[in-house]
Amino acid sequence: MAGYIPEHFIADLLHQVDIVDLINQQIPLKKTGSEFQACCPFHTEKTPSFTVSPQKQFYHCFGCGAHGTAIRFLMEYEGLGFVDAIETLAQGLGIEVPKEQKHYQNKPDYRPLYQLLETIKTHYLKQLRQQTNAIDYLKQRGLSGEICARYQIGYAPNQWDFLANQYEQKTLLDIGMLSESKDKKYDRFRGRIMFPIHDLRGRPIGFGGRVLDESKPKYLNSPETVLFHKGKQLYGLFQARKYTRHLTRLMVVEGYMDVIALAQFDIHYAVATLGTATTLDHIKLCFKNAAEIIFCFDGDRAGKEAGWKALKVSLSEIHEGRSIRFLFLPDGEDPDTLIRKEGKMGLEQRINQAPTLSQYLLDYLKQDLDLNTVEGRGQLEAKIKPYLAQIRPGLYVDMLIKKLGQLIQVKDYKPQFPPPELVQPAQRKKQYKGQSLMTLSPVRLAIGLLLNYPEQVLAQYDSAPMDWQKLEIKGISLIQEMIQLIQQYKEINMGMILEHWHHDSIGTHLNQLACIPLGIDATDAAEEFKGVLRQLSCQYIDQEIDKLQQKRIYQELTKEEQEHLRTLLKNR
Repeated sequence: MAGYIPEHFIADLLHQVDIVDLINQQIPLKKTGSEFQACCPFHTEKTPSFTVSPQKQFYHCFGCGAHGTAIRFLMEYEGLGFVDAIETLAQGLGIEVPKEQKHYQNKPDYRPLYQLLETIKTHYLKQLRQQTNAIDYLKQRGLSGEICARYQIGYAPNQWDFLANQYEQKTLLDIGMLSESKDKKYDRFRGRIMFPIHDLRGRPIGFGGRVLDESKPKYLNSPETVLFHKGKQLYGLFQARKYTRHLTRLMVVEGYMDVIALAQFDIHYAVATLGTATTLDHIKLCFKNAAEIIFCFDGDRAGKEAGWKALKVSLSEIHEGRSIRFLFLPDGEDPDTLIRKEGKMGLEQRINQAPTLSQYLLDYLKQDLDLNTVEGRGQLEAKIKPYLAQIRPGLYVDMLIKKLGQLIQVKDYKPQFPPPELVQPAQRKKQYKGQSLMTLSPVRLAIGLLLNYPEQVLAQYDSAPMDWQKLEIKGISLIQEMIQLIQQYKEINMGMILEHWHHDSIGTHLNQLACIPLGIDATDAAEEFKGVLRQLSCQYIDQEIDKLQQKRIYQELTKEEQEHLRTLLKNR
């Protein structure tokens, strides 16, 4: 049963952790006023828009919208789970994480599954040392012992029950290591070179296996499990991140052997999809780690179709600061064979000459069109518009439109289509800057003040009017809960408040509100908060007066109601 981490421990942990020190260990921060700034680690930018507030213990990027606490930063930057992030922070402080014996949000504990996969990986490594035929195969493929060790390549013995007889079969089924036929359960991988698939923390989440001969299927992957989702994982990304801390490019290939062969020839930025076409999650994962993606496909018809599909999936994620190239290999070649012929320099020369997304898009759509005719140019404009509409507004698409205008011979060409429903970095900045005390509702302003200045606003809370608590509108109960939470701790900050509602739907709204600068000083926060509560109290009084006056039209008020109405009118 999973241990529940007490809420008070998480709050105390966040109080002890300095988010500035934590983030500064990963990216250099520069002090600007009362905050710290850097270029955002979650997207590519030239002008810093990533800010870290030591007072709020909160980070926020005005470019891509990334934001959160120290826990959230570890989850996003290191790819950790919630509990793992807490344990990492606690370990850094030399604190043991206490756990109570109950489920946390009914979330299952997958650690035994990770541990079993790690044990199986160790078994496969030992088996490889005992199998001369498997070692000979790897040598024939030109792989060194060092590179095999880096990628932890192993071997699954050609037995039906190597794992089935050692471990609990239901658990093996849960992690995809057994297959089932009628009432019979047997090892999924047999007689194969084994390639562990790791998550970003380096934990095995599945395997890929290759036969030593040409029997079918040549490659076999783990099935979808609670730990492994092939449309969201990239083989070799853990090793690429480990070898090069700050990646600038990622090359997406199709096979395990391609990734490993490229690494052996000093190209350490290759990753592979896992038996599936490129997905949007793959694109996002790549851009989260590097600014440039190189898709590498065979040069045949199937490879061209796969490249076009990858382009269509990528459109919504491409913008200025990002680059995508499409490298199509010569007939009969794959990355493994090509780099052995041309070496690193030759392959990287091909990469640098490969068409960019914009070039590939235009070349693909204008093939078979005669751009010397009005009709041909009109057809190109009609064909490309749906794709342009999917690209985020900004400099990138503006330059692409300018290039299109040159091709179709229309000066100052501006396509007519509704813009996609996407908020751009520049728009997002304006959106937040446009928000002010005058545009926020009283309830949202009260919540925003409690988030940004929790201790300051409660300093004069006892002298504020209290009728607001009886107001029956959405958000009042949240204000009450936030006040109670703040009163529990002598020192509390925005980060601690946000983590309190981390697993609640309210947390989403609080995170959005936390990104809106209120534009007031901490010294004015208490008075501003009193003013908001006064406004909400007046709203309650107006509601009560309206209710009683409406009732008086149809029936006589009781003495208590008459007295209550007189009091309300007096206090209005």
